[in-house]
Amino acid sequence: MRLILFFSLLTFSVYAQSRFTVSGYIRESGSQEQLIGVNVYLPNTTTGTTSNTYGFYSITLPAADSVTLAFSFVGYGTEIRTVKLRSNLQLNVQLAAIGRELNEVVVLGRREADKVSQTAQMSRIDIPVQQIKKIPAFLGEKDVLRVLQLMPGVQKGSEGQTGIYVRGGGPDQNLVILDDAPVYNVSHLFGFFSVFNGDALKSVELTKGGFPARFGGRLSSVVELNMKEGNKEKLHGEGGGGLIASRLTLEGPIKKKGVAVAKSSFLISGRRTYLDLLARPLIAAQTDDNTMGGYYFYDLNAKFNYDFGQKNKIYASGYFGKDRFFFREKNASSGSEGGLNWGNATGTLRWNHLFSEKLFSNASLIFSNYKFQIYAKESERFNNTENEFELRYTSGVRDWGLKYDVDYFPNPQHALRFGVVTTLHRFTPSAVVVKNSDINQFKTEVEALNNVESGIYAEDTWKPNRWLKMNAGLRLSHFSAENHNYFRPEPRISTALMLRPDLSFKASYARMNQYIHLLSNTGIGLPTDLWVPSTAKIAPQQSSQVAAGFAKDFEKQGLALTLEGYYKTMNNIVNYKEGSSFLLIDDPSSAEKVRWDENITSGRGWSYGAEVLLQKKTGKLSGWIGYTLSWTQWKFAELNFGQTFYPRYDRRHDLSVVGIYEFSPRITLSGTWVYGTGNALTLPQSNYIAYPHNLNPQVQYGQNINASSVVYRSFGGGWSVSDYGPKNSFRAEPYHRFDLSLQFHKKKRHHERTWELSVYNLYNRRNPFFYNLTSRQVFDANGKYVKTETVLQRISIFPIVPTLSYNFKF
Repeated sequence: MRLILFFSLLTFSVYAQSRFTVSGYIRESGSQEQLIGVNVYLPNTTTGTTSNTYGFYSITLPAADSVTLAFSFVGYGTEIRTVKLRSNLQLNVQLAAIGRELNEVVVLGRREADKVSQTAQMSRIDIPVQQIKKIPAFLGEKDVLRVLQLMPGVQKGSEGQTGIYVRGGGPDQNLVILDDAPVYNVSHLFGFFSVFNGDALKSVELTKGGFPARFGGRLSSVVELNMKEGNKEKLHGEGGGGLIASRLTLEGPIKKKGVAVAKSSFLISGRRTYLDLLARPLIAAQTDDNTMGGYYFYDLNAKFNYDFGQKNKIYASGYFGKDRFFFREKNASSGSEGGLNWGNATGTLRWNHLFSEKLFSNASLIFSNYKFQIYAKESERFNNTENEFELRYTSGVRDWGLKYDVDYFPNPQHALRFGVVTTLHRFTPSAVVVKNSDINQFKTEVEALNNVESGIYAEDTWKPNRWLKMNAGLRLSHFSAENHNYFRPEPRISTALMLRPDLSFKASYARMNQYIHLLSNTGIGLPTDLWVPSTAKIAPQQSSQVAAGFAKDFEKQGLALTLEGYYKTMNNIVNYKEGSSFLLIDDPSSAEKVRWDENITSGRGWSYGAEVLLQKKTGKLSGWIGYTLSWTQWKFAELNFGQTFYPRYDRRHDLSVVGIYEFSPRITLSGTWVYGTGNALTLPQSNYIAYPHNLNPQVQYGQNINASSVVYRSFGGGWSVSDYGPKNSFRAEPYHRFDLSLQFHKKKRHHERTWELSVYNLYNRRNPFFYNLTSRQVFDANGKYVKTETVLQRISIFPIVPTLSYNFKF
């Protein structure tokens, strides 16, 4: 009897100490879209996890007759499930978006994992796509990157530009990935719109510090965008039209009749501007019938997925977009045409495999291609003979990549991620084609560089106790450059120390390496900028960033407050030497190639500052207030006489206020107000006429001569001299603007439509786009000429701009 009792107690003890795993996928009710970052937890405890990029979660718990799990996500009702945990359990869950009918859904208070104070990661911002669609739009186009500009630590470029400058970094230092594929040029319309169609996106996340080890290849930020997978329950569509463009998105299941839930689905989304059609009558009115020109852009997103069951899924997605500016002129004896084209193409094929309840993997084949082209063609007919001249100049970068990632969830205290990635880059700094039938000349010259970039990483999100959370990892990166190989370690760590249940202190350190460079004369991010690799002479860029701050949640008010300070150093950043460029363009027929690696110089920079963000994501009133106080400085041995200077987009103060108020399900009012210190520019400090005695006699009238910071130009009997002084020593006027939007929603029987009236720059602030020095004659009261003076002229491009747009979905 005692022996039987002993074995019974032993069996019970072993069983009581057994642990089992609950795992599965979390999807959106009504579409079956997999949800990213959903919190899965035991209520009233710190035990929990989150779903990964593909909606998969895994949590290991002690065996019990009754275990209650909560599933919560911003903008969705909280789902509560009570299960009997006597073995490993597969539990797939659907969450219903707030605003739809919630059947037996329990809405609880915010769980700790929903709070910014409870996560180990810092310097990361995610913006709900639905919130993006409620913010005032520029010319009727909802733009993801324009919304990111409203966040602290993110500086905007020039007026209307979508380029982002994060914590002192340039536009090339942002890793922008769409479904794992890097996008090299993110701009349409010379930077006024981004290439990302919000109707096709599921999630947007910005990381600007404390980078997890899985990210690499850039210094300043990661913008991770994921496309929707396609509705698996019914055909769904949305679209609309604004002042300059229209768009349409369709998604739906691919299934056999009688099947309740499809195994596969599709999404296709297109957008095109009609600027060329609107401008055609204006161009025709100003020119004869033999002249035409225009500009347009278009883009296309597509995605397909197939579900083989719980263990295997495949996804295929792609993006293709193009901008085209062109002109044509033709008459009886001659003709000419030319223009600029640029565009991106990406493709990703992914395979998800579930090895076990704790082990999840994803394999990706990635393609990305960016190409820029300038072209000109002239023809002339003389004595029944036609002569033709053609010039084409192209540059770009093409990638083929393989990536393999593994998520491992051994227990609630650890979440491991590790993987490997390798990319074959093909850079084409220049490819020139010249045809001249008059002299029977044909010339093709292509400069192409092949490089391999690889990385291997491991990271662990560790929760040793309820007061400390940590994400630590290491990435080893490699880049082959000509006959030289670079190997660089990249340690990363981010920690959160809980001071109170709703207050934490956070700190992070990250080292990053960047093996590719963007050469730019303007700093704006135009398509004429040039992507080039590191070489034996041009070392990779490298940064080290430390950040620390506090995160506080105000649960009753639904608010989250973060305060962060950072310091970042950047080494081996590149820039053109004074007066240099890779392409000299007066018009498309005069393009002249310049050797890029002979005209650049390397330097270093540093940036530091403080950021404040007060954010509210849900409720009738939502939005945020963001403020940045920062300094950025550069130093190049061959620029500004080796002296330190502020780059163009250094801004001392940057403030954004965003508010969204839903009066009712039918009316939404939103507004944004932004303020920023003016850009640092280089302008002449003085102009005067000089009459030197020993000028080179070969210098012709109107030719420039550069000498240090002084520029001479022939002017009558003498020379006009401009002395520029130190680089970027002039500070432009402060930038500020208020935008307002009013949306009217109405649900019809089979669809929902929205009319939106938005006003850009409501109080008509004349913000500077650039400055120009011009001469002005001064006369006295009697009309007698007194003198000619030089004045600084401010050029503005966007006054108050009202826009009416129409959107629909079904």
